[in-house]
Amino acid sequence: MTGRSAVITGGGSGLGAAIARSLHSQGAEVILVGRDEAKLAAVTAGLGSRARWLTADVSDAASVDALREALADTEVSILVNNAGIPGPVAALTDIEVGDWDEVFAVNVRGTYLLCKAFLPGMIERGDGDVINVASVSGKRPLAHRTPYCASKMAVIGLTSTLAFEVGPSGVRVNSLSPGPVAGPRMERNFRLEAARSGSSVDDAEQAFVSRAALGRMVTEDEVGAAVVAMLGMPGMCGADVDLSAGMVA
Repeated sequence: MTGRSAVITGGGSGLGAAIARSLHSQGAEVILVGRDEAKLAAVTAGLGSRARWLTADVSDAASVDALREALADTEVSILVNNAGIPGPVAALTDIEVGDWDEVFAVNVRGTYLLCKAFLPGMIERGDGDVINVASVSGKRPLAHRTPYCASKMAVIGLTSTLAFEVGPSGVRVNSLSPGPVAGPRMERNFRLEAARSGSSVDDAEQAFVSRAALGRMVTEDEVGAAVVAMLGMPGMCGADVDLSAGMVA
């Protein structure tokens, strides 16, 4: 990947930071995008050369336009749409409209806006890769997570259709669907589920990971490695890659 430039949204922590580390280790220039300057700066400092950061709100069209303008002199050939929020843990009938809309604004609208911003350059050059981070939760029932699950299924649908739109131009579009990833986000979900159900946090976690063949969550570094592997498969387009430790859809 030497000589390639990658924009990674949600790059200030978690999966975004892990994906940035993996791409950077393979020689790519990485541009971390997010809303928290301190977190973005910390990740960038840890990477050293060939890394920089820019702030943007992926759900806001004007903010994404400003990001595109800031990178007008950069040949972005890899776009990883990783920015996302988990949303509420509650029955659908208890979810507020504003909370529902916020999940779709970040998880789906954000993916659309970033693709709209950076695909034209890839199409003009006849080459490029877009990887949209979805989730196995978009492909199987997960009670009390309707906005998140629906948004991730929307990302998968966006991916498969977009692949057929831009594939003839030489641009590859794929999605990566991690299962539960060990880290702060899942810890938050387990706490919320425990509070909702009256169980312990440990019981909520065990109930979740017991659905996976390997009986565990995947790691952030495994997700980063999967992105690198996908980019190494030039014949892959319109695919959704399951990385879930065997959590069957």
